[in-house]
Amino acid sequence: MAAVGRLSEALETVERARGHLYSFHQLTGSADAKLDEAVEQLRAAGHAELADRITTDLIGRNVLPGRWTFQLVEEYDDGYYRTFRELERDSRDELLRGRRHVFEAELKDRRRTHGHPAHRAEP
Repeated sequence: MAAVGRLSEALETVERARGHLYSFHQLTGSADAKLDEAVEQLRAAGHAELADRITTDLIGRNVLPGRWTFQLVEEYDDGYYRTFRELERDSRDELLRGRRHVFEAELKDRRRTHGHPAHRAEP
């Protein structure tokens, strides 16, 4: 059914978005960790006031009110992402007997050279 295929395609897009969210999480954490060295270098160069401002106002700062990036990831995973995956799976179970990538499987069958060892239908 085309609608389930579109829902699965949308889930693939959400998977990519989730990967970007994890990248955001890791990159933000990495940047925060690098601030320690920047602060040390500023202090050594005689810029204690600026180093203090960075230490107080930026290191360990919430990226959103009350939240670090790990909390964004957890809330996304536990809410939107989990619900999306469950509904996509339920739709496949109900309408396609649980089969995944139906369109791709049909495309593979149409495009492969039957009988060719590198074009086998299954492993």
